[in-house]
Amino acid sequence: MSTKSFSLMFASLTLVTGTAALAQAPAPTAKPVTTLTSPVTGNAVSGKKLYYDHACYSCHGFNGETGARAFVPNWPANLATERSFLAFLRGRANVAPVQPSTSMPNYPVESLSDAQAKDVYAYIRSFTSTPPPLEKIPTMTQILAAAQRPYKK
Repeated sequence: MSTKSFSLMFASLTLVTGTAALAQAPAPTAKPVTTLTSPVTGNAVSGKKLYYDHACYSCHGFNGETGARAFVPNWPANLATERSFLAFLRGRANVAPVQPSTSMPNYPVESLSDAQAKDVYAYIRSFTSTPPPLEKIPTMTQILAAAQRPYKK
């Protein structure tokens, strides 16, 4: 087989494989999802360990509300369902392993099985938005009290 034929065959195979992988990915939505209602099949206890072992908290915080990539309470479309979460993880690993669309690591099935990914998803789905009342935040209380005092030059 000539180099030209091999290159053409490789390009065709890559195009077909990439198109099939993209067809399985969920369609992006314009707005984040605020209420998640899809079923969860994973184990949240196992998922918590994996969330910490894979250092997900370093970007998403310990409860999804903080960090560089917070997602609670405005859930992105890739967390709307277990299926979309898996497609997001696998799509990143299989379609864009060299130049990912974000700085999130790639998670092919060899590094995180489907069962493990479902466990992580179950743990993520256990997150709730629980901001404390303003009066329970000492620094905020001090700032608000100081704002009430007259300004002195």
